[in-house]
Amino acid sequence: MDETEFWELVDASREAAEGDPEEQADVLVERLRQLDPEAVLDFARHFEARYNRAYRWDLWGAAWVLLDGASDDAFDFFRCWLIGQGREVFEGALHDPDSLADLLDDFDEEVDGDGEEIGYAADEAYEELTGGVAPDLGLPPQPAEPEGAPLDFEDERALAERFPKLWERFRGE
Repeated sequence: MDETEFWELVDASREAAEGDPEEQADVLVERLRQLDPEAVLDFARHFEARYNRAYRWDLWGAAWVLLDGASDDAFDFFRCWLIGQGREVFEGALHDPDSLADLLDDFDEEVDGDGEEIGYAADEAYEELTGGVAPDLGLPPQPAEPEGAPLDFEDERALAERFPKLWERFRGE
């Protein structure tokens, strides 16, 4: 599976689920089960590589503003959700996290921002196909610390200055 096929699968699953992350995870598992186990592992490698690329302070800050706070776990689940939004949103957010204010059409705080189940889709499909746990993907581990300069998430003024469009759209009174 190449990168284009990976993103096509992500996009098709999001569209079929009408943007609901939990439903998207179910659709992904269903579609991945139609592939051979090696293709599922390829999907998992693409997913994990992007998940690790998104481990950045500036993206965590954007998630903090968008979600009105983001613990370690919440940021992990946010990164899964971000991948689930497709290539344009994912790459746009990595290029400029504040651009999420423009890239996200609708954002339902009750549903969006948490893609935990999307992160498990490949593992679940692989296990259903083979009866076993997916092997190590052979990728470097996530860094111990996010990439970039740390942000003070408690400094609202600094967050508003760093992410003006997100702040106005999601935190503006």
